[in-house]
Amino acid sequence: MAQVKIVTDSTAMLTPEEIVQYDIKVVPLSIMIDDDTYQDGVTISRVEFMDKMAVANNLPRTSQPSLGVFTEVYESILRETPDAQIISIHLTKGLSGTADAARQAAEMVAGDITTLDSDFIDRAEGFQALAAAKLAAQGATKEEVLAEIKRVHDHTELYLTVSNLKNLVAGGRISKAVGLVASMLNIRVGAHIQKGDINVEVKGRGAKSTKNYLNSVIAQMQAAPNGIEAIGISHAGIPEEAKALAAQVNEVFPDIEIAVQQTSPTVSTHTGPGAFGFSYVLK
Repeated sequence: MAQVKIVTDSTAMLTPEEIVQYDIKVVPLSIMIDDDTYQDGVTISRVEFMDKMAVANNLPRTSQPSLGVFTEVYESILRETPDAQIISIHLTKGLSGTADAARQAAEMVAGDITTLDSDFIDRAEGFQALAAAKLAAQGATKEEVLAEIKRVHDHTELYLTVSNLKNLVAGGRISKAVGLVASMLNIRVGAHIQKGDINVEVKGRGAKSTKNYLNSVIAQMQAAPNGIEAIGISHAGIPEEAKALAAQVNEVFPDIEIAVQQTSPTVSTHTGPGAFGFSYVLK
């Protein structure tokens, strides 16, 4: 039986231990900070990125991996395991052309390669890659793995809180006029992320509004009829606040190990410092 191999990208927010344990291939996105280019997680860490973004002259730019990077990853897998069936899962097309680049690269390689747009980013994307890799490690068929990816996709929710709208304005996600008013009034937003679209659900003043929004998300999780399967908390430069949020959530869901991580440069570039990404999978 052919062995299923999983590929994803560096925005999926997998831990180093998960990547090694489940043999997941991670393709890095590129980051340009002023005149310097880096590979996410390879030539720059996420903490280093936050430091460099803080003193950069311009808003950093992230770009999708080249076709050549993808083809080399696919070909290296097939050289090692010639009958491998590759499933390549990537961040939403609403934020990047990575999934399309993966598809084009797959067409250039002689092998059984399926590319997927996860419709998410951050740990919400990672949930799909991790579930797929765990099942593949058990010897599941390609069809069984694809079915599991769809199940996780359909049961995943991703929320975002932003404490400063400066980067969203600079990146063209909201207007300058809205951003100016928001900064003057200390406006923070809570949003539901769907297929790369930032759907703002709450606007409020100060840290209390963020806390209230996250509490509403936790209450929503508690009301889930079948419970919660997995939780991820990512942050943009606020590790202590993220740990405190995880501790609060663990009081409600004590049996779930919550992955708390500095988010990827792709997310940090859009949100700026002080943001939370909160994702979970329903049972």
